[in-house]
Amino acid sequence: MYHSVDDCTDDPYNVTVTPERLRQQLSWLRSRGLRGVGISELLDARRRGVGRGLVGLTFDDGYGDFVENALPLLKHYECSATVFVLAGRLGGDNAWDAGGPRKPLLTAQGIRLAAAAGMEIGSHGLMHVDLTRLDDPGRRAEIQRSRDRIAELTGGAVRGFCYPYGRVDPRTVEAVRRAGYRYGCAVSPGPLAGVYAMPRVFVGQRDAPWRLELKRRIHPGRRHAWRAGEAAR
Repeated sequence: MYHSVDDCTDDPYNVTVTPERLRQQLSWLRSRGLRGVGISELLDARRRGVGRGLVGLTFDDGYGDFVENALPLLKHYECSATVFVLAGRLGGDNAWDAGGPRKPLLTAQGIRLAAAAGMEIGSHGLMHVDLTRLDDPGRRAEIQRSRDRIAELTGGAVRGFCYPYGRVDPRTVEAVRRAGYRYGCAVSPGPLAGVYAMPRVFVGQRDAPWRLELKRRIHPGRRHAWRAGEAAR
């Protein structure tokens, strides 16, 4: 679970990795015989029994620096990823992080460039709000309208949803399922873990290769007892 890729030093929410750190992390993956892919590709491969060696990579919030800083590195290491974008904030900024620096978000053109380069584009909702605090109509609007807007923008299917702040509850998970998504990504969903609330491992600037190896070993214990092929990092 990544967010922004930039040389920004003002990072109170720990959402930024530098391009150099991302390079080291992708190099570590490839040196272990692993390859980063989008979540849809990972799940499809697992269902066919050919997912060994694949790792799901995600980038939350749709920061504008993805195209400039992350995409060239992903392509260099022959990896892909899922980028979860905010359909109601295209070309805006991360206003929800009130105490941090303003970071530009992807424009419509940036999203199209990422999609054309082989990245999966998923939804992070419209405005980056806690869906568990909304009423049913507000929750449906965030989930369904964002999917429709992204599909119109990219011309492709929108299969994945990522819960803002990683917060999920049964009603939100069911709303994502009913909206037609194939999967949902959370952080640590506890008993809700499953294909519509997949746990992920946070990756940040402090994660040198030795820390990644530690996280790789610990992660299976966080999955609980869900079906094979539903895990993602």
